[in-house]
Amino acid sequence: MENQTPDDRTLAAQAAEGRQRAFRELLRRYERPVFSLIYRMVRDRGLAEDLAQEAFIRAFNAIASYNPGYKFSSWIFKIAHNLTIDHLRKKRIDTISLDGSPHALTEEAQARTRPIVESPDERPDAYVENLELGSQIESAIGKLRPEYRTVTLLRHVEGYSYKEIAEIMELPLGTVKTYIHRARLELKEALAHLEASR
Repeated sequence: MENQTPDDRTLAAQAAEGRQRAFRELLRRYERPVFSLIYRMVRDRGLAEDLAQEAFIRAFNAIASYNPGYKFSSWIFKIAHNLTIDHLRKKRIDTISLDGSPHALTEEAQARTRPIVESPDERPDAYVENLELGSQIESAIGKLRPEYRTVTLLRHVEGYSYKEIAEIMELPLGTVKTYIHRARLELKEALAHLEASR
């Protein structure tokens, strides 16, 4: 028996050989993160579950083509992203939740998506203001085009680097930086407009 848990690359190689245990372990590791990303993009639990299941079916059918030179997480996120973007383009869904489903998030992801101020000493009015701001940000992100929405989620919610986002989205690094820059400008403008209309 091995003392150490196999890494993703080892599991992917084993899965490519048809080992069911390796498939199950990869599914266990990435089921929630993949579901969480998709849910944040489509904001529909049933649809996110269907798309996540389809993403894993596609991934496992293509596991032999996985290049171990890349992170497995980037590879599986790329498949999930492409599938979801295709769906969004067809359905034109324009809403998303930054909080996603609380049941779908890892503790690390939950820590990144908690309210801006979460002190036990926080005044009730400050807490309400932060909830309102979160709702405004959520609404503004929901109005971004799908590509901008994805880079915003991957960068600021999931915490991926620009290089990893480029791998996931199959885009040049410069394009990713441009998308993130434009998304930030659009969000800033949308939030400034909301502030002015108060």
